[in-house]
Amino acid sequence: MMNAKPVKQSRTVLSSYVLPPDTNNHHTLFGGKLMAYIDDVAARAAMRHSRRPVVTASTDSIDFLQPIRVDNEVSLEAFVTWAGRTSMEVFVKVLTEDLHTGERMVCATSFLTYVALGDDGRPTEVPKAIPETPQEKLLHDSAPARAEARSKRRIESKQLAETFGISFPWE
Repeated sequence: MMNAKPVKQSRTVLSSYVLPPDTNNHHTLFGGKLMAYIDDVAARAAMRHSRRPVVTASTDSIDFLQPIRVDNEVSLEAFVTWAGRTSMEVFVKVLTEDLHTGERMVCATSFLTYVALGDDGRPTEVPKAIPETPQEKLLHDSAPARAEARSKRRIESKQLAETFGISFPWE
């Protein structure tokens, strides 16, 4: 059994200045670009916790709450909320800041799951996560319910994959 680690040890931050090429026709950050930032920062939080290479097992949710506009800074904070035997749930909070006024808003939240890989490329054991702050405890205590929903969704996804198969409608 591995020694458990405090959640704060996985905390990872990423920030970027939003330029016109990063935006869509509404002059807001492309959703796909934000999704890439989320996966990047969350994967690094999972690696920081496990000290192993990781793979994305699922993106449970990305809730876009506010637009991120050109000329703003987007900042992402990620940390491991809970760890199973080989998997880790990571929470990501996304902030936007108007660099001219200083106004900041939470513009998105996300939950993702990563699996740590051993030297053989197969899933390997990870340390448990120890929540310390009230916010960390809230997310840690609610993680089993999200894990159950994730498990059900995975079964449904496999059924859909079997139903639709590998052919395209025009074949």
